[in-house]
Amino acid sequence: MTSAVPDARSRWRCAHCGNLTRFDVVRTTQVREFWHVDLAGEPVVEESELLGGGVQTVTCRWCGASDAIEIVARPEPGAPEAEPGLGGTP
Repeated sequence: MTSAVPDARSRWRCAHCGNLTRFDVVRTTQVREFWHVDLAGEPVVEESELLGGGVQTVTCRWCGASDAIEIVARPEPGAPEAEPGLGGTP
């Protein structure tokens, strides 16, 4: 199970089924917002600042595994797919 978020050089992968593209992510965020409420009572968020947060769970949308999600390196642009059967040339 992972609570880390991939960066520009990595991505999630389900080690159970090989999924690279579809995940259900449960996360929390803490924000500070400036709300402007008009005289009729309608609020509008005019400013928002992210204070913190994190990922609680990542679940594979294909097979439902939540204990097999890992972070792997993204392939280099123009390089052949490193894992056979996942869209690359076998």
